[in-house]
Amino acid sequence: MSETVPEVEGDAVATEGPEQVGKVKLGLNYWKLWTSSVISNLGDGVTMIALPWLASAVTRNAFLIALIAVASRIPWLVFTLPAGVITDRVDRRKLMWWSQTFRAVLMFFAAGAVWYYQSSLPDPGEVQEGAVSDNMVIYGLIVAVSLLYGFAEVLYDNSAQTILPAMVEHDGLEKANSRLWGAEMVTNSFIGPPLGSVLIAVAFALPFFFDAGTFVLAAALIFFLTGDYRVKRDAEDEAPEKVDWWGEIKEGVVWLWAHPLLRPMAIILGIMNALGSVTFATLVLFAQESLNVDAYTFAILGMAGAVGGILGSVTAPKISKALGSGTSLYLTLIAAAVTNLVIGFATHWSLVFAMFAVFSFSAVLWNVITVSLRQTIIPDHLLGRVNSVYRFFAWGMMPIGLAFGGLLVTGLEAAGASRDLALRSPWWLAAGAYVLLFIYAAPRLTTAKIEAARAEGVAVKEAEH
Repeated sequence: MSETVPEVEGDAVATEGPEQVGKVKLGLNYWKLWTSSVISNLGDGVTMIALPWLASAVTRNAFLIALIAVASRIPWLVFTLPAGVITDRVDRRKLMWWSQTFRAVLMFFAAGAVWYYQSSLPDPGEVQEGAVSDNMVIYGLIVAVSLLYGFAEVLYDNSAQTILPAMVEHDGLEKANSRLWGAEMVTNSFIGPPLGSVLIAVAFALPFFFDAGTFVLAAALIFFLTGDYRVKRDAEDEAPEKVDWWGEIKEGVVWLWAHPLLRPMAIILGIMNALGSVTFATLVLFAQESLNVDAYTFAILGMAGAVGGILGSVTAPKISKALGSGTSLYLTLIAAAVTNLVIGFATHWSLVFAMFAVFSFSAVLWNVITVSLRQTIIPDHLLGRVNSVYRFFAWGMMPIGLAFGGLLVTGLEAAGASRDLALRSPWWLAAGAYVLLFIYAAPRLTTAKIEAARAEGVAVKEAEH
């Protein structure tokens, strides 16, 4: 959950109470990974504010604004499955290092280009009033950078999620995930956005230079991880020199599709993230025009996800244990419906802040149950591929939702709706869709089914070892 309106998929959390995981020791490699993640997420938090603000300084067209987010998410639709094959065949540490290095170079290039065209841009403080440069060279640069960044992100994120079970013992996964999640939320959504608003007030290019520097440091820490993070295979099951891309992807697809719990969970998550993307597509315009916020207040809105997420990371494991896994997932869907409905009618940013925080808090309940569940029940030699198929559903729906969100606002305006009504409509649409999604999810994601799948997965892995 890394957007201003948090996405439901994340790298969280604990499935049991703190008393069960508190005695687990995490090794030096884990803390290198943790520090690397914290640093790169700080840069991401800065760019999360800077990129849409820069885009809104170039164009006010809702669809063009949404298209930038579409570009960043398209790789999740077209590259996730091949990335899973790659992750299961090579050293995951090296994949992560190359991905971070590539992103560092990309952001340095973007920062230099923005700096070069700085004189053609309006003052950052004038963007709220609708001042634009109409510099389509910068717009094209933003789209290209977003697309390339997305490809590297797919490879890094899939490697990062699948490397953890090789770094931490099974009984420490919950603790390891929760530590990562809490720290990422603080830097990505709490510290990064206000810092980004301060930097962008100085110069549009400054946040991108900062982000590039964080990737350099993060890549260095990944480089110094020790050990071999290739998938351990039996002698008769050695990976052939020639990659059977479709065969290996099919193996991951078949495993997930045959699983009675992960299949509906992946589908539901995909729809949830699509709905979140519909609203996120034109969020910067909604904030500027319907809520009348400046860059700093927009950054404060970005902090709402961290406030809810941090509180959720502390209390959600206890809530999940007390209410049951299935009930906790139901609460996530209900909270999403209510918060989207309220945001659609809000006229002041403080109410939207509260709703963002509530949604982020409830979304952690989803993360508490699902991420470590996948790490537990998916066999290690398939973890990269099955995880990529799962994320194909979860994240691949985002570019579709983003494009639809931009088209919805543009289409309503063309049909005669007021600008304000058009910008509010994605929130109302999402609220109604979440109600229908709850009706679909209720019989499929019960506590009994979740705990049975977890127990079966633990038994299989213990038998393998």
